[in-house]
Amino acid sequence: MDEQTQHPEAAGTQSGEGVVCALCGAGAGSDNAPPTWICSVENGSRRYFCDTCARTHIRAIEGRLDSDRW
Repeated sequence: MDEQTQHPEAAGTQSGEGVVCALCGAGAGSDNAPPTWICSVENGSRRYFCDTCARTHIRAIEGRLDSDRW
C-alpha cells in the first residue's frame, strides 16, 4: 500500500507529553499509544482513550457513538 502513516493530532494528544487520554488526560508517556488504549477517529481527527476510560465506556464505543455523547 502507498498510504502514509498518520501521526496523532491535537485531540487526545499534547505536544511534548506524548499521547494523552481525550477524556481523563492520563499520559501514555510516549508518542505512541499503548496497545491497551483505544484510537477513535471522530470528525476527521484521532482521539485516544486510556484503558480505564475505554473499559468504562465500552458499550458506547462498540455502538460507534462519538465521545461527546458519552
